[in-house]
Amino acid sequence: MTRELTGSDGAPEAALERRLVVTEEAGLHARPAAAFAQAAGRGAATVTVRRAAARPGADDREVSARSVLSLMALNVRCGEEIVLRARGDGAAETLTALAEIAAPTAG
Repeated sequence: MTRELTGSDGAPEAALERRLVVTEEAGLHARPAAAFAQAAGRGAATVTVRRAAARPGADDREVSARSVLSLMALNVRCGEEIVLRARGDGAAETLTALAEIAAPTAG
């Protein structure tokens, strides 16, 4: 069953989308994938991840950001672009936290 998310006024909630290039050395594998899924699960927003461009033989599905196994199955490598899509309370904050994991800034 598919359910469209609605705001307090009953109108459909718009999804926020963020594209970024993964700069984490390990890509979204193992430890980074676990941190990513944990951060996605902290908030109320529903977040999905997909590869921005098809790669031959790669898994190009849109998956839940809360699933470590699904993230690892995407096999996103350092240097690849991904698309994060979030809906719900705290969507913008969640996207910012996930971007910091996938593409940490030097500091």
